[in-house]
Amino acid sequence: MNFLEIINKCLLELNYKPVNTFGELIKNDHKKIKTILNIINKEICNIELWDFLLRRTNLTIPANTQEIENPINGRILYLFIDGEKYKFQQDIEEFLTGQASGKKYSMLNNKLLFPKFKQIKTADIVYYTKNCVINSNNEEQEEFISEDDASLIPMPFAEQLLVYGTCLRLKANPSYIRFSYWMSMYKDALLNLKSKTSIDANNSPIVKLHRI
Repeated sequence: MNFLEIINKCLLELNYKPVNTFGELIKNDHKKIKTILNIINKEICNIELWDFLLRRTNLTIPANTQEIENPINGRILYLFIDGEKYKFQQDIEEFLTGQASGKKYSMLNNKLLFPKFKQIKTADIVYYTKNCVINSNNEEQEEFISEDDASLIPMPFAEQLLVYGTCLRLKANPSYIRFSYWMSMYKDALLNLKSKTSIDANNSPIVKLHRI
């Protein structure tokens, strides 16, 4: 479901008139809905380490170089060099003094810091992308821009989460007649997203009841 279709779903849920084209979205509430949809989409993508946001890439580390520009648009999960796992180290002092050694890396001013290698190395990186949207050219981006853009959140969860989440944020009044319904549907969709999007059946959330 693309950006325009999601917007029209929101308009229908709010008892507003849907539009036929993206260019008709000129009213204040239209603009608010577009803004809120981007906020909700980003929030959902950032609250968990979702499998659907996992990406993999390679990075060349020149010989005798300790720092390179960080090209990773997201949060690194794993970094391997020569098949060995490197762990992130918060303390950057030994990298700055040229004393860094061992299987570790760090970051400063959006530059990745490594021990100095005598030969060119290739880092194999698995990360969670910051991108939340894919466009009609199959290119990922951080926000909805055009009518054909679609959320990276899988369907049918994306529709429910974005529509009900946007309606909740737009009205922001618990006494509103449909507020409780929207909240219930949003929570159900979020639980379903958490339980049904992992490829590992053993990684699904469970509910434990304890005897008091």
